[in-house]
Amino acid sequence: MKKIVLLALCTLLIGPCLSCAQQKGGESQGGDDTAAEEREEAKTDSLSILVAGDLMQHSPQINAARSGNGYDYKECFRLVKPEISAADLAIANFEVTLGGPPYKGYPCFSAPDEYLRDIVDAGFDILTTGNNHCLDSHQKGLERTIMMMDSLKVPHLGTYKDAAEREQNYPLLVEKNGFRIVLLNFTYATNGLRVKEPNIVNYIDTVQISGDIEKAKGMSPDLIIALPHWGIEYALNPAKPDKDLADWLFRRGVDHIIGGHPHVLQPMERRNATAENGGNVLVYSLGNYLSNQYKDNTVGGGMVRLDFVKEGGKVKLTKCGYMLTYCSRPQNSGKRNYRIVPVEMDDELNQQDKNIRNKFVGTATKLFEKNNVDFGRY
Repeated sequence: MKKIVLLALCTLLIGPCLSCAQQKGGESQGGDDTAAEEREEAKTDSLSILVAGDLMQHSPQINAARSGNGYDYKECFRLVKPEISAADLAIANFEVTLGGPPYKGYPCFSAPDEYLRDIVDAGFDILTTGNNHCLDSHQKGLERTIMMMDSLKVPHLGTYKDAAEREQNYPLLVEKNGFRIVLLNFTYATNGLRVKEPNIVNYIDTVQISGDIEKAKGMSPDLIIALPHWGIEYALNPAKPDKDLADWLFRRGVDHIIGGHPHVLQPMERRNATAENGGNVLVYSLGNYLSNQYKDNTVGGGMVRLDFVKEGGKVKLTKCGYMLTYCSRPQNSGKRNYRIVPVEMDDELNQQDKNIRNKFVGTATKLFEKNNVDFGRY
């Protein structure tokens, strides 16, 4: 996993210290400090952030991953691992719990621990847990999921064991390549299950979110990115409440919004692209990344990548693009396991898979054309 430095809200930053000033002709060399500051201001840093869609785990996926006395999901990610690992930060929505055996799929997910292990092995650095399935294994599942992520040193956000843990770790502040990135994650609901004290789930509550954004601003961020779990399942276009919430988040100071939950792709846009900061990205839903769903439009999803530069202390979005991915199921491929396949990889698909993929890509293309999506593929 790529190295990430996590900083708490009140992290003490200690700079280099000289025990005595170097002197020449009896004078302190203050000019050296000034020159160093000027060099620091002139330095250009770069950062790439990749976000993928929903990581599901239905019963057929669990059965397909069985290997000896355990489970192996590496094949699921083999074809996209280079793209994930190439990003400086890779984020995905972990839409299952790690509640321990017996493992189960829909409607209440509990995945094997190896699923998390192989997600990390694929190159994902950060996982969101604030989604409608985070309570599927009740209190035990919420807490065990957090414990397993902590044991693998996987930064995560959205659910917490108690208020003290949330206060310490949320909003999530990540430092990478000279950038300070603050992440927010919240969900519309938890499938009718109630969170039990002292556990906390981040819900869509504008009063709470407003306070979290203000806390985020106090962390001296270069970027604030919201990762909401929202929307109407299987709807190809966002509902008005989601549009209104997106506008509200931007007005409050969020820089970019990348959402999920509908299990299908929805429109994406780059607002204010000519602005000095390169504009603001809004992605309503990245669809399914890995799942057993096979209804129209649920057989795939995407990854979106944002590239930034920081020069003279100013951050600019220089490029953003998406990659469409198709989830190949053993029922169609004849292979043992599920695979996430970039849609351009014809050689990895048989004719049955190609037919399903082509229908998915055709719908996505029409959707993006109709909504004037100006992103390019990367």
